[in-house]
Amino acid sequence: MTTWSISEAAAKCGLSQHTLRWYERIGLLGPIDRTADGRRRFTEGDLDWLALITKLRETGMPVKDMQRYAELVRSGAGQEERLELLRAHRVAVRRALATQRECLKILDYKIGSYSRHVCEAQRQESQESQER
Repeated sequence: MTTWSISEAAAKCGLSQHTLRWYERIGLLGPIDRTADGRRRFTEGDLDWLALITKLRETGMPVKDMQRYAELVRSGAGQEERLELLRAHRVAVRRALATQRECLKILDYKIGSYSRHVCEAQRQESQESQER
């Protein structure tokens, strides 16, 4: 079985070593296997789990909800509660996406407006320069 050191795992996941240690300390990661000299060794399963919790975090899931989800997964129980946590988070993500789409519309409008003004000013400047 292939395993990775904490620095290798951090690089693969795009997280810092400090974050990996913190995730383990607060229970987002289960206990990580260690070598005889105490160095962490991350498995493919650990990296898959990190990919999932990274996405949950990137989409704004509160750490306490992530901790509860991780606890339920490790226990093998609470499938209904896991489902409810994920559904509630999906609602929050969809709400955030709708808000971001509205923000994008405003940005697109402002960019279009400024672009037209800049183009018009450049056109007038060019005409004035040609008239001289």
